[in-house]
Amino acid sequence: MIMMKYARFVSLVFAGLFAGFLTAVLVLELSLRGFDSTVYTQVRLVELDSLDKLAVATLLPALIATAVLVHQTYRTNTRWLTVAALALLVLVFGLTLIVNLPINSDQLHWNAQSPPADWTDVRDRWQIAHAVRTVAAVLAFTVLALAASLPRTRRSSLPNTSARTIRRAPRR
Repeated sequence: MIMMKYARFVSLVFAGLFAGFLTAVLVLELSLRGFDSTVYTQVRLVELDSLDKLAVATLLPALIATAVLVHQTYRTNTRWLTVAALALLVLVFGLTLIVNLPINSDQLHWNAQSPPADWTDVRDRWQIAHAVRTVAAVLAFTVLALAASLPRTRRSSLPNTSARTIRRAPRR
């Protein structure tokens, strides 16, 4: 029971920090849409300096703690909420690996004075994937908060023996 409390606390704190971080980056990215390629590239290069480290430092503990929480809540009424939160965080992690990190890696080599000709297409792909990640992270945090607010009841691992046995009428 104590392990569940710690896992729930760590899961909520880090999922909340991660969701807030992604929301702040989304607001920044959307505000950059009105600027030219030079400004966008300069800001992206600043973002790429350390924000990836912050993402790792918040997402990984959220994933690990939520996985532990899934195990701890397996026989409770909140198990499906914690499984849903874990699935959403795994979606965020997968999308990050498949879309955002490869773009980040390419953008590290961009020159602010002469960005690539397709910089708007790259920006749009990154921002769409980031918006999906942000929504999933906020939903994961919301689901974890909901699960934390519900009273937990344990399910019995034994079959239900209180059900009536149906007796057949004798054949005539």
